[in-house]
Amino acid sequence: MRPLERLRRDAVVLGRMLRGMPHRAAHAERLQSFYAPQAAHYDEFRDRLLPGRAELVERLPLPEAARVVELGGGTARNAEFFGPRLARIAELTVVDLCPALLDVARARAGRLANLRVVEADATTYRPDAPVDCVYFSYALTMIPDWRGALANAWSMLKPGGAIGAVDFYVPEAAGTRRVGRLQRAFWRSWFAHDGVRLDPAHLANLCGTFPQHTLDERRARVPYLPGLRVPYYLFVGRKPEAS
Repeated sequence: MRPLERLRRDAVVLGRMLRGMPHRAAHAERLQSFYAPQAAHYDEFRDRLLPGRAELVERLPLPEAARVVELGGGTARNAEFFGPRLARIAELTVVDLCPALLDVARARAGRLANLRVVEADATTYRPDAPVDCVYFSYALTMIPDWRGALANAWSMLKPGGAIGAVDFYVPEAAGTRRVGRLQRAFWRSWFAHDGVRLDPAHLANLCGTFPQHTLDERRARVPYLPGLRVPYYLFVGRKPEAS
């Protein structure tokens, strides 16, 4: 893509981000208002903004003919990160509340036979049978009732099933990845403007609920914010066999 064309597309996304997420409406309405103007350029910009998604998908341990659910999956871009593994998945269901992003996901599903797109709430959607894997890609920070979403993920997982998450966060001051007070305040405020809620309790809840897990805590560049690095994590866990 030519640099000027990229800047033009980025300007559409950045303009919407600068306006921020509406606050006085139902959650689904806020999502639609925020994402509809940028949906056509969503994937290209988020490929640079959201690190670790392809790596998370690669790390998910999946049996043959797995049934997989992505909660808060938006445009279903992450389905493409499975690569050849996608052909060995029986069904990948992407669940989201935003019609504008789901329109992009449905177009993608037209090219991927085992991709299913569902407009539903991540806290209440239930598949017709337990699944082998559930994952969240930069979704927990966007879900107001994130505890409900994690509880729902637990409920739909088979015993021994896998859960994955990649997301931004702000570590606790005494955590393994210290972040200064001013940086914590900056990132919380910067993301909250767009409806993203950074909370160290997300990661603590994941680790406590799924004690059998691997975790990487990292930092990444942010487009158009040179010199700054935002903390994010990669988490892959398993539901206990006896549960």
